[in-house]
Amino acid sequence: MIAQKNDPFIWQILTQYHHDNITNRTKISCLLQAEHGIIMSEATVVQHRQQFGLLESGQLTCSLPGSTKRQLVLDQLAQDPLHHCGPHLVQEAIVADTGHLLTRERPQGRIEHQGGPERYHHHKGRTTREGQKKVRGQVEKIIVPHHQWSGDGHDKLSKIGFPIWAIHDQWSGKWLGMWVVPNNQLKTSIAYLYLSLVHKLGGMPLQTTTDCRSKTTEVYGFVTALREIFSPNLSTDELPAHQFLKSIHNITIKHGWLRVRVQWGDNVKVFWEAGEAIYNDMDPHQYALVQWLWPRLIQQELDKLKHRLNTHTVQYDHDKLLPLGVSPNIAMSLHEDYDAENCLQLVDRDVVKNLMEEIGGENLIHFVDSEYSAAAQLIFDDLGFTFLTFKNVWPMFSVMLPLM
Repeated sequence: MIAQKNDPFIWQILTQYHHDNITNRTKISCLLQAEHGIIMSEATVVQHRQQFGLLESGQLTCSLPGSTKRQLVLDQLAQDPLHHCGPHLVQEAIVADTGHLLTRERPQGRIEHQGGPERYHHHKGRTTREGQKKVRGQVEKIIVPHHQWSGDGHDKLSKIGFPIWAIHDQWSGKWLGMWVVPNNQLKTSIAYLYLSLVHKLGGMPLQTTTDCRSKTTEVYGFVTALREIFSPNLSTDELPAHQFLKSIHNITIKHGWLRVRVQWGDNVKVFWEAGEAIYNDMDPHQYALVQWLWPRLIQQELDKLKHRLNTHTVQYDHDKLLPLGVSPNIAMSLHEDYDAENCLQLVDRDVVKNLMEEIGGENLIHFVDSEYSAAAQLIFDDLGFTFLTFKNVWPMFSVMLPLM
């Protein structure tokens, strides 16, 4: 398909690439063809970006008033009360939220001026906390997209009642799914999440790895059965459909959890604790409303975090064989540039959907029943609320509670 001038679809795609901090004309041209089947030369990419007002960081930083640039940085710092995010991550967050691509010097200068409980050292684009040791993993074996998925739970928010489970593609480093659930130790819930991802993608990997615990036995059963049905040509002796690993050996996703906690999870606890003076978890009415508001907010922010992690450019490392120097999303979309084959094994979505319903359906991952959820949503809408944030969730709780 040849791109047309003033095409709103082209505007939407290029704007999304801009918000994802993708500005390289060559990369954009390749992504347009790989993801959308659109043929556009590099010169035309530049023309369209200029036409749509998608400015490079240097141009935009010079054109914006100083007060606007300061406010953009301050707005992001307000979402990071523990000051765990360095200039590069702040820069990425600003363009993701607003489309304003600033030079990195602007966030760095403002962060240093603000100070905070932790200082940052910058080395070749990587931000680390003072005194933090860089842990280097072993060289990964050569695999390909959807060769291996790693599934694991994250319990750092379990103390406030919101455990997380996720699935990670080992080759690209892409987070394929992140979910807040009532219980990430319940084997049926974990199986439902796995099946929901298979249904969404229309396929499954060559192999899935999880910790060796009872909560993942149902995943093991479904993974093995689905591959035998839809990929009978693959030998389970040479490449088992599922592999149990000791927790310390599930390295790829374990390293990813550290970034999730530092960049996001620790701040969630700060915002949660802001409501301690008004929330009594022993009151069933208060507890029920919190179980409707907070999981909704956390899932919303998890989705944003997942997208941000998947669009973050990974630092190049000579010791690693997997794609680096690009974001996981780009690595997955342009996998052929790395001589890699997409190994997603296609499945029948209807079969997977039936399995999801048979084991309990969406109720397995809901925090409140459908009747309460509908009533809460009606009050939420009647009050004129449009979106939840960590800043307004407790004020919303106080307003909604007498009406429930």
